[in-house]
Amino acid sequence: MSENENLTEKDTEVVSKNFIEQIIEKDLAEGVYDTVHTRFPPEPNGYLHIGHAKSILLNYGLAKEYGGKFNMRFDDTNPTKERIEFVESIKKDIQWLGADWEDRLFFASNYFEQMYEAAVKLIKKGKAYVSDLSAEQIREYRGTLTEPGKDDPNCNRSVEENLKLFEDMKNGVYQDGEKVLRARIDMSSPNINMRDPVIYRVAHMTHHNTGDTWCIYPMYDFAHPIEDAIEGITHSICTLEFEDHRPLYDWVVRELEYPHPPKQIEFAKLYLTNVVTGKRYIKKLVEEGIVDGWDDPRLVSIAALRRRGFTPRSIQKFVELCGVSKSNSSVDYAMLEYCIREDLKLSKPRMMAVLDPIKLVIDNYPEDQVEMLDVSNNLENEALGTRKVPFGRELYIDREDFMEEPPKKYFRLFPGNEVRLMNAYFVTCTSFVKDETGKVTEVHCTYDPETKCGTGFTGRKVKGTIHWVPAAQAVKAEVRLYENIIDEEKGVYNEDGSLNLNPNSLTVLKDCYVEPALADAKAYDSFQFVRQGFFCVDAKDSKEDALVFNRIVSLKSSYTLPK
Repeated sequence: MSENENLTEKDTEVVSKNFIEQIIEKDLAEGVYDTVHTRFPPEPNGYLHIGHAKSILLNYGLAKEYGGKFNMRFDDTNPTKERIEFVESIKKDIQWLGADWEDRLFFASNYFEQMYEAAVKLIKKGKAYVSDLSAEQIREYRGTLTEPGKDDPNCNRSVEENLKLFEDMKNGVYQDGEKVLRARIDMSSPNINMRDPVIYRVAHMTHHNTGDTWCIYPMYDFAHPIEDAIEGITHSICTLEFEDHRPLYDWVVRELEYPHPPKQIEFAKLYLTNVVTGKRYIKKLVEEGIVDGWDDPRLVSIAALRRRGFTPRSIQKFVELCGVSKSNSSVDYAMLEYCIREDLKLSKPRMMAVLDPIKLVIDNYPEDQVEMLDVSNNLENEALGTRKVPFGRELYIDREDFMEEPPKKYFRLFPGNEVRLMNAYFVTCTSFVKDETGKVTEVHCTYDPETKCGTGFTGRKVKGTIHWVPAAQAVKAEVRLYENIIDEEKGVYNEDGSLNLNPNSLTVLKDCYVEPALADAKAYDSFQFVRQGFFCVDAKDSKEDALVFNRIVSLKSSYTLPK
């Protein structure tokens, strides 16, 4: 026997590490860091979306994998767009996804004093200066991708003059845009981000966290590495658009002489096909009343996905399937739908709901009789047990389950045809009633008491089975059927930059009926409605006496996981 023949399959399994894990393990092995400390640093200027979920779960997952720590930090250095509403929504989303920051909730604005002192240190080192140039002039002086920039006329101010001017900026002497503080690096650098970037600007704005304490605010590229260094972050993981900013990140932590500088690592963003994630577009949809808020179930904000009925597990699975790479790519929205189906199909009860009801009357069933039928909650998961469903003379069935003149291979109810009522009896259609417009309002039938489900009846077979709810005990509900808010055939954007909206993205069905067992359903409770899809109780509009269900996803899709 060779030395490998007695190894189990688990022993020989090769676990593939993504490129970030490989960097971390190399750093730990070489003693660059003795722990792993990550963070998620959103700017509170909107709601988080599915792309942010990848970053949250990646940062938290790496900290957990290597026994390290995970920080939650608001990068709130721009008071012009930030609001407490966004702070609270972001906290709720991250907790819901399962990323636990424990006692490490931070705000960049809590470091404003340290950032100011860091800027003073750079001035004293001759590495920063106050500029009088306007934003437009700074752009002109910066040069282009093919031409170097030229020195700011103010770049040779003395340390003493710069210190005085910077203090005056802090004390409110200057108006917005009148002065900025720039880092002194290299105006001929091939990387435009290194051409004396602005690191502080004057902004007389009230900040959601610090109020009116400050009238100067640090720029993101200056503040971010300082925040990471203060918190002891080891691996600053961000998306690919920050790759060209990494030299500036490294310059800041090097010039400020932090003893254990963090390492920035970039990965590819998560792009979904035919969805809207841009905050500017979502804001416009909200303001114009096209959607009912940042959590409208047609959006892919985390709050919207939660309200629609997606679960943390389904999003975690989705992020896992997408993987981590250095190459930008797009993922089909159908993969996200696949993940929620997989999560719900065995874990949720299968209930009966009638979305377009017509009454079914069983003429030979006793008028006052009510039977309590035993019904399995999920035939594929016996652990979910059974429930009792009342059955009586009058029921509701779906309109599509009856046809006056059916086509070939239609096996549901039509005059003279026999079908099984799910979990109950065989019934045969005998007649029907129409209103003055010719619309069918009532179907009459007879039942065979020998054919009760579960009794082992084998006398004959029927080809069709239809679901139903008891008319007397059924609970009225509103059901919302969602489709993509984008017209997928035309793409996301029109030529003028506006959105290609799908006019049929929401269908509201007001007069639906569900089983009486759903009367006590609470916000976010989810179920499979037989033959209809997976549905969730709406957390915003549903009330105890007025249930509203959102369709999470249909039952089937042609989507298959890529190999």
